Amino acid sequence: MSRIGKKEVVIPDAVTVTVDGGTITVKGAKEALSMPVHNAVTVTVEDGVVRVAKKHNAKIAQAMWGTTVRLVENMITGVTDGFKKVLELNGVGYRMEVKGKNLEMALGFSHPVVMPIPEGLTATVEKSNLTIAGIDKQKVGQFAAEIRAHRPVEPYKGKGFKYSDEIVRRKEGKRNVSA
Repeated sequence: MSRIGKKEVVIPDAVTVTVDGGTITVKGAKEALSMPVHNAVTVTVEDGVVRVAKKHNAKIAQAMWGTTVRLVENMITGVTDGFKKVLELNGVGYRMEVKGKNLEMALGFSHPVVMPIPEGLTATVEKSNLTIAGIDKQKVGQFAAEIRAHRPVEPYKGKGFKYSDEIVRRKEGKRNVSA
């Protein structure tokens, strides 16, 4: 049984949550997020608290019960504080900069890698750190993963993109063993 699904989500003062048909909308001071609700669960808003309940005891209802609670929590956190991911780029000659609505990166390829920054996200570069911020946790994580996929950190020299909180296990290189 899900312990996460039993949890009630408390709504802060500056946030309003509305459920309209099959859609839940969370509005903060500046931004708003909305999400469709799976038909295996019901979402109710009463007395400053969001409650999620299963409609039946099927496996999908059990899975979506806790998932919906976490998604609502993430939406509330997004409109109040927002989310951010920090990527570090290590390597000689590797560079990145934000030009307009694009992120230009020199990653050792024969051409520069240009990625458009998605709507609703901001990217800032300070030396070798790239900070991606936004209100939608899924969009922030997805864009960070797409950037990292161009040049993931390699375990021998540690070159490439790594998350700021990621620990890279370094490997020892080849040894020349003479008999």
